[in-house]
Amino acid sequence: MKKLPLLVLLLAIPFTSFAAQLLPGAGKASAPAQDTSASPDPLGRDTPSGTVLGFLQAAQAGNYKTAAEFLQISAVRRQSMGPDLASKLKVLMDRAFVGNMRRLSTRPEGGQDNGGSIDQQSIGVFSSGDVDVPASLVRVTDSNGGKIWLFSAETLNKVPDLCDNLQAHQVENRLPASLVRNLFLGMPLWQWLALLAAIPISLGLGWAIVLLLAIPRSLWLKYRHRPQLLSYSRVSPPLLVFIAAIAHRVIASYLGLPLLPRIYYYRTIGVVMGVGFFWFVFRASAITMQRLRTHSVAAGRTGTATLFLLGERLVKALVIGIAILSILGILGFNLTTVFAGIGIGGIAIAFAAQKTLENLFGGVSVLADEVIRVGDTCRFGDRVGTVEDISLRSTRIRTDERSELSIPNGALATMNVENLTRRDKILFNPSLGLRRETSPDQLRFVLAEVRRMLYEHPKVESESARIRFASFDSSALTLEIFSYVLTREFAEFTAVREDLLLRIMEMVEKSGSGFAFPSQTLYLGRDPGLDKERSQAAEQQVQKWRDERQLPFPDFAPADKSAFRGSITYPQPESAVGEKPR
Repeated sequence: MKKLPLLVLLLAIPFTSFAAQLLPGAGKASAPAQDTSASPDPLGRDTPSGTVLGFLQAAQAGNYKTAAEFLQISAVRRQSMGPDLASKLKVLMDRAFVGNMRRLSTRPEGGQDNGGSIDQQSIGVFSSGDVDVPASLVRVTDSNGGKIWLFSAETLNKVPDLCDNLQAHQVENRLPASLVRNLFLGMPLWQWLALLAAIPISLGLGWAIVLLLAIPRSLWLKYRHRPQLLSYSRVSPPLLVFIAAIAHRVIASYLGLPLLPRIYYYRTIGVVMGVGFFWFVFRASAITMQRLRTHSVAAGRTGTATLFLLGERLVKALVIGIAILSILGILGFNLTTVFAGIGIGGIAIAFAAQKTLENLFGGVSVLADEVIRVGDTCRFGDRVGTVEDISLRSTRIRTDERSELSIPNGALATMNVENLTRRDKILFNPSLGLRRETSPDQLRFVLAEVRRMLYEHPKVESESARIRFASFDSSALTLEIFSYVLTREFAEFTAVREDLLLRIMEMVEKSGSGFAFPSQTLYLGRDPGLDKERSQAAEQQVQKWRDERQLPFPDFAPADKSAFRGSITYPQPESAVGEKPR
């Protein structure tokens, strides 16, 4: 109810607006945009639209002598009977004319879709009872040699008879004569009073319809046990303006307004309807985008939520732009040059802001695909860092060196990005170099023990774990380990990796061998060589496997692999983070 004065003001716009247009000298400004690059005719008769509006403006001002200049009659008849014929034509235009004034051509050559000759233009019909008489204009050459449009003689010949057959409004027969005879800006006083009285009626109808539309929604929310949100209260004011304007327009259609005031009234009430409609679309789109953004945030899709925020701003700007163009079209402005200017300006802006647009669409692509999110640790080329913010122009990264790296979204959209946060497991892939003196059985012992350890470790994926003798290098026998550590956290991976490497060192030492280094050994004295006892023990173990026909090459038996799985205690009992005794 607090917004009711504003709504009354919006519905009062038609009267203040088209009343101002009906004032002397205002008609020229309110006429549709015309081609005035070369208009030799002072009365504006060089286009069909100019002829009709010019005649109505002159006749409404009571200047029927000037209005006769818009009629195709001889100079003698114009002086003698021109004003009377113009007054009768004005009556017909106000009370019997049926046609769309917005379709009147604003070009000197007229419209090409009237089905007639090039120099003739149909503007509508005069409807009187059961008789419909075409109303047409004709293009002639004036005394100055220019081309002008006039009401055709064929139409004018039927004007007196049609005017005599017109009947007065049934309402006017029951009203005081003073309200019918007295005119204000070309309209009887009773029509002005009727338009004013229609304001509260249309507001009441609009309010009732808005309340009725709210009832099904309230019942549905109550049935689904959902709270009554304030979204409908935000869209109800523009909806009320739109519905009330339509109701007022319907009421005014029954009043039989004179043609020129009717034109201005339809334009201004059309503006009010457009304001209400686009106001409703503006708020409804904002509410929709906000709800979608809230759902995205609740689901953890922060990138999509940011994209909805961008979409809300773009939709709002688009609605405002379309609203302005629509209102200009309702007011009668020629939008051809406007659209041409928008097209040329858009091309110029696109070339000037090519990089900006590239970054904008790159940001939209990154946010829509959700390749990265805020908080993800990723590798961008040769740099690794954590995503701190994804804006429309660039993405900011906090590197391991704690510096801030800004990457334009255009470059980011074409870059190979490795998202480390979304790993389901982490690769453990070291290479071991054993001394060249290592015997084959020692090497087999190391391979078997490390392989068994990978199968037994609870933090290693046993299905894909493997260790193989890979190559003979210049100073080492190279073993390659390929396995996955079952963790997503890099800090936990480093702890597991440390444990695995320490266990491998113990196994290499237990085999009697050692790790090779890229160096040369100079023997100056007696070389003790390898540990004979440990070497003999390792060889005996391998020989035992042979005797028992359980040599674990090329792999352990499936039953042994199943028995190994998870048999290692991790962390070790003496560890500070080991399992507490039960």
